[in-house]
Amino acid sequence: MTLTLLGRSNPLASTAEQLRLLERSTVSPRFDFRLTQAGIFPLQATGITVFQINVGKLCNQTCRHCHVDAGPDRREAMSLETAEQCVRALAKTDIPTVDITGGAPELNPHFRWLVEQVHGLGRHVIDRCNLSVLLLPSQADLVEFLANHRVEVIASLPSYRASQTDAQRGEGVFEKSMEALRLLNGFGYGRPDSGLTLNLVYNPVGAFLPPKQEAIEAQFKKELRTRHGIEFNRLYTITNMPISRFLEFLIESGNYDHYMARLANAFNPVAAAGVMCRYTLSVGWDGRLYDCDFNQMLDLPVDHGVPAHIRDFDPALLHHRQIVTRNHCFGCTAGSGSSCGGAVT
Repeated sequence: MTLTLLGRSNPLASTAEQLRLLERSTVSPRFDFRLTQAGIFPLQATGITVFQINVGKLCNQTCRHCHVDAGPDRREAMSLETAEQCVRALAKTDIPTVDITGGAPELNPHFRWLVEQVHGLGRHVIDRCNLSVLLLPSQADLVEFLANHRVEVIASLPSYRASQTDAQRGEGVFEKSMEALRLLNGFGYGRPDSGLTLNLVYNPVGAFLPPKQEAIEAQFKKELRTRHGIEFNRLYTITNMPISRFLEFLIESGNYDHYMARLANAFNPVAAAGVMCRYTLSVGWDGRLYDCDFNQMLDLPVDHGVPAHIRDFDPALLHHRQIVTRNHCFGCTAGSGSSCGGAVT
């Protein structure tokens, strides 16, 4: 199969091209057939315990593995009206966790308002942070704000080695990340008994699956504590999804077919039964609803007769909806599985 690089000039067109590539994949059998073999097709939601809000694609970094295709030049941003619709929808439910992501979610002008409103509803708030954003002059008081609202910080860090982190995220990002982690530690994040949770996310630097989560977590804790005096609570391993920039990398390096075969061959029915889309609802920056953030980036909204926009939120219909699946879903079901909360099994 001949593959061409995806153009970044028109993200919507490139989304359609990504889907064509994934569905033309040489992987056989296809993902839905593997679900059928496992006795769990069609995949159904089991309720919503995580309300994930993507507030936009603006970011102060441009990472090689980013499935959002985020960066400093992106202008997609959730409006206050849509954020208000999210809060009203949430108030109709007892969903315990709100997971705010981006881009760099903190750069959305309504981020702090959203955190305040969700915290006021008594829900647990997660901020998915790239760390370097905490050092921007405009965000000088951000860590204090997060601590005051008991926000859990989930921070991405590809490696405890500077060379590997900078290769994926940009020159100098590792040192900025260490400075930001020390800043978080200074406010109590990651410290025992502080109640302020700091978790890290590890994505492999390359076309392979992450190692066992427990083993790499122990390695990260030892290296960061010994070399940098940094503490954190947990480390989550997340498989790089064959979407956007990572898909481009796979094509450019000639690893696309090999990587897709690796994901498919590692299909784990137990991981498939526990994938995050079964308990997560994802809200796009424009209010459209998705089963997960990955489907959002491929423009695959919820389907099968359920409300498609947050303004029409209906928990009774959405709690047990049928999940939209395609071949990229092999990424969440390979090996120990992968989710926004790390390994599934």
